Amino acid sequence: MCGIVGIVANHSVNQTIYDALTVLQHRGQDAAGIVTIENDAFRLRKANGLVKDVFEAKHMQRLQGTTGIGHVRYPTAGSSSASEAQPFYVNSPFGITLAHNGNLTNAKELKQHLITQRRHINTTSDSEILLNLLAAEIQNIQGNQLSPEDVFNAISNLHQIARGGYAVAAMIVSQGMVAFRDPFGIRPLVLGKRETAEDGIEYMVASETVALDAVGFKYLRDVAPGEAIYITEDKQLFSQQCSTQATLHPCIFEYVYFARPDSMIDGVSVYGSRVNMGVKLGQKIKREWRHLDIDVVIPIPETSCDIALEIANQIEKPYRQGFVKNRYIGRTFIMPGQQERKRSVRRKLNAIDVEFKGKNVLLVDDSIVRGTTSEQIIEMAREAGAKKVYFASAAPEIRFPNVYGIDMPTANELIAHGRDTDEIGAIIGADGIIFQDLTDLVAAVKELNPNIDGFETSVFDGVYITQDVDQSYLDYLTAMRNDDAKLVSRENSSNLELHNVCHP
Repeated sequence: MCGIVGIVANHSVNQTIYDALTVLQHRGQDAAGIVTIENDAFRLRKANGLVKDVFEAKHMQRLQGTTGIGHVRYPTAGSSSASEAQPFYVNSPFGITLAHNGNLTNAKELKQHLITQRRHINTTSDSEILLNLLAAEIQNIQGNQLSPEDVFNAISNLHQIARGGYAVAAMIVSQGMVAFRDPFGIRPLVLGKRETAEDGIEYMVASETVALDAVGFKYLRDVAPGEAIYITEDKQLFSQQCSTQATLHPCIFEYVYFARPDSMIDGVSVYGSRVNMGVKLGQKIKREWRHLDIDVVIPIPETSCDIALEIANQIEKPYRQGFVKNRYIGRTFIMPGQQERKRSVRRKLNAIDVEFKGKNVLLVDDSIVRGTTSEQIIEMAREAGAKKVYFASAAPEIRFPNVYGIDMPTANELIAHGRDTDEIGAIIGADGIIFQDLTDLVAAVKELNPNIDGFETSVFDGVYITQDVDQSYLDYLTAMRNDDAKLVSRENSSNLELHNVCHP
């Protein structure tokens, strides 16, 4: 999962992009990058690390220009090497740079297709493949000035050959900015606008509305599935549906875990959806698990706090904050490497003994992926004096890999794969375990926007919306993405830091 930002403004955008990326940091903590255009030249800085660490004052001073894009990354396809950090760029035609959130399911075939067109792919990132697909389509356009129709035709052609989940912000030197979303709308993308007497009209695209809020842009709407937005250098905005088969099926895991609660995605309040998840899970517990002798409901911060509060209301039990979170530790689920995740849990959370001692507690989390974190948290609850520890998940059992940009790479790493709920509970050490039903999870989100056609729920039911995923592809992803492969890649990679002026 990654976060992207793109801004077309009337003043230098470096600080605005930086500020927007900081509020999207939850979407990726492995690497960050910003590229701007000044005097028809790319100004680029990207490296491994958090936003605050990648960009120093000297880098910000170099990133001049009134148009720019930014990216925060954690690795799914490709490695953790700094060479895989985004944005990527190509010098021809015009000079194009691109930031991408998602994953292409036919990247291997697309790479071979590009090689036959004598286009060089320098990394293992599918984002570089997507960039070269766009460049190849634009290369076919005659003349030195792109019309909106030219851009939309290029995106239409790209949609026909690229499969998977993708949200993109790209810049074309001397032309403008283009943003587009895959035909299923799997990955999120929003459009914002700011207008002042001083600066006139400015536009922004981002992964979440919270990025717009942070820098004073007004949310206009979500970019529709299959739609492309083109903003020229003189701030003219054009949009067009570029897919003949577009349907809205956003990734439901955005609402469960990834997105910030103060964001809106496809007309749905993330906070509101989590409240609904808590209500429905609480009703299930009240209906089917009434026999449990629960004394107190305790969330595992922070995503599950709103969910746990509603569960407590439904089952009429006290709600307490039993864990204190160290806010300087990143999100353990998206940390590369199982050992790093294990080390981080106890550095991240500390139990308040008085809330556990002598009590039967219901711990609430948003989901259970590998189970390692859940197991350690249950151990902490017992060490703090809990008599019994029950565990509730706001999401159903995650049994299948994700192929659209979330790092759930191999079935063997998923604790629920091939196991029933009793077996899962035994492994993590719970006295009882309760999962949300998929129908309730879908209803919790869709109730807030009935116009959503459906959701991408493959991690729960194994149904892949693009209908092109088979076992051979899952085996390929396993080799590309497993923790051991990433560790080797990280250890072998050089600490590449790009901050020079790049001339198209």
